[in-house]
Amino acid sequence: MAYKSFSMELAGRTLTVDIGRVAAQANGAAFMHYGDTTVLSTATASEKPRDGIDFFPLSVEYEEKLYAVGKIPGGFNRREGKASENAILTSRVIDRPMRPLFPKDYRNDVTLNNMVMSVDPECSPELTAMLGSAIAVAISDIPFDGPCATTQVGLIDGEFVFNPNSSQNKVSDLKLTVASTRDKVIMIEAGANEVPEAKMIEAIYAAHEINQQVIAFIDKIVAECGKAKHEYTSCAVPEELFAAIKELVPPAEMEEAVFTDEKQKREENIRQITAKLEEAFADNEEWLAVLGEAIYQYQKKTVRKMILKDHKRPDGRALTQIRKLAAEVDIIPRVHGSAMFTRGQTQICNVCTLAPLSDAQKLDGLDENEVSKRYMHHYNFPAYSVGETKVSRGPGRREIGHGALAERALLPVLPPEDVFPYAIRTVSETFESNGSTSMASTCASCMSLMAAGVPIRKMVAGISCGLVTGETDDDYVLLTDIQGLEDFFGDMDFKVTGTDAGITAIQMDIKIHGLTRPIVEGAIARCREARMYIMENCMKPAIAEPRPEVSKYAPKIIQIQIDPAKIGDVVGQRGKTINAIIEETGVKIDITDDGAVSICGTDPAGMQRAVDLIQIIVTDFEEGQVLEGKVVSIKEFGAFLEFAPGKEAMVHISKISKERINHVEDVLTLGDVVKAVCLGKDKMGRISFSIKDVK
Repeated sequence: MAYKSFSMELAGRTLTVDIGRVAAQANGAAFMHYGDTTVLSTATASEKPRDGIDFFPLSVEYEEKLYAVGKIPGGFNRREGKASENAILTSRVIDRPMRPLFPKDYRNDVTLNNMVMSVDPECSPELTAMLGSAIAVAISDIPFDGPCATTQVGLIDGEFVFNPNSSQNKVSDLKLTVASTRDKVIMIEAGANEVPEAKMIEAIYAAHEINQQVIAFIDKIVAECGKAKHEYTSCAVPEELFAAIKELVPPAEMEEAVFTDEKQKREENIRQITAKLEEAFADNEEWLAVLGEAIYQYQKKTVRKMILKDHKRPDGRALTQIRKLAAEVDIIPRVHGSAMFTRGQTQICNVCTLAPLSDAQKLDGLDENEVSKRYMHHYNFPAYSVGETKVSRGPGRREIGHGALAERALLPVLPPEDVFPYAIRTVSETFESNGSTSMASTCASCMSLMAAGVPIRKMVAGISCGLVTGETDDDYVLLTDIQGLEDFFGDMDFKVTGTDAGITAIQMDIKIHGLTRPIVEGAIARCREARMYIMENCMKPAIAEPRPEVSKYAPKIIQIQIDPAKIGDVVGQRGKTINAIIEETGVKIDITDDGAVSICGTDPAGMQRAVDLIQIIVTDFEEGQVLEGKVVSIKEFGAFLEFAPGKEAMVHISKISKERINHVEDVLTLGDVVKAVCLGKDKMGRISFSIKDVK
């Protein structure tokens, strides 16, 4: 392919796409330049479908090369290791809008790779990769019903900022990412400082308008550089098999099998139907190979028909009805805070841990503004929560994504460090799962934080809204609080968290080619109504506000302020002074560059001793001041007292005793602890102390 370059102005900066310049052997490649941010986006597909699978095998990678920001990776290998959390979350945001646009019966392996090679703080590498992936697939020969485009939106002083730079993101009340096709919104991801629903909708559709400009730009690139889409082997279930199944299992029988509020009973019903069909088709290997997919599709059509036409849900609930709720706190002894939230067959236990700020997570990535993370939310999804047997291999991309969503939901209500100087970790353990565990995690985390005594500003709750669509844009049904079956067979999982004042987070996944504005507005309204209900009727009866004090098992923190010029005195040479204080008192000490000192411990006496020692070190001796010190050195002319690590003074032999003595050892020995009073400066300008003049 001949080298061609295309440019457009996007949010006040130049976006340039080079086609045919690099990676010519990929099915599609776009060398992206947004300002000085450079990302190579490629799309590749296997020649044949993968055998034995019933899903589209799409892999999305976002590779952060530290040379992009002039860094050498840490560790012994000095090379990039596993993907960072930001890289994983970015990969998920690229995947979610693009996956529905590939053919549903396509089983060829597809990999979208995005390599970040240079980062300009004015231009987001994540956004550049999102656009690059869309362009790489659009110009390739891989079947794709695109193009799609993505825009980021910030909110500063009430005004929208499109594709904000890193400094704008730091002060923005909104971090919104919106992906669109030509006609509809196809993905929404947001973190927000209680942005009202109406303002959020306005932001979403402002981004949608900008996406149309980008799509027109992509259309121009495809017109000049696009390849013809290749033919592929369809993995669709044969219609003859569907007809044979319906003869053996009439629609009424399938309806009876799937329409129950007990997940285990429904699964047993399907197992019996599957066994019946396997026996009937035992001699047809071709049909047996796709029977599982056929039964899945039959269930899906049955559930969708009943919801869309009869407004009947599998568990019998009304369209706006939330499943049975339960909440309690303090279910785990001795931890700093705990809570359990149950919604139907979805149950989350969350545990909160408090620690000094030195335990905040250190980040090593491409964002110079993000060097540490004080609040961490981790989400675990063991196999037993869905009745399966599987060895745990650590958190996968889904677990990391769910944890990040709940973390984003609660960040806006956390107290600032100067009010609550703790690092905070909440862990959501999934005890049982049947739909929207991430939203249950948000509710459980909120209660766990309050139980731990974290003074959050407001209560936060979350809920998910589902969707089943018909043949036309205005033929649809919204479902409040979707369970697993409605998620699997439905068209949308629209998660919204927030307070009574506004939204704190959104994550929208869909399986169709986009949502109309009435659907988006209706889903956001449904979610607000539901989360208000959850807070008032479930969470507040369990715990209405943060406890006034942290748990007796949590570390306590005393904060003092010192002169920044005295930090070196407290730390001492190679940390000798501060380590001596820590060893003596058993506390943890954190000092910031502006002189804020945090003393953390569980023993009040040890914490106060550490405060006293630091105050002695940073305070100049004053006449009349009485201090207690340990004899650390004896000379012929006097003794040296240590009042705090690194803070010593000399007492002349004449000031040791009211009686005349010839030798210091007659009165003092090494290790003695005595009181001494400061006499001020002597004739030589030296600070003088006396033991005998202490009153």
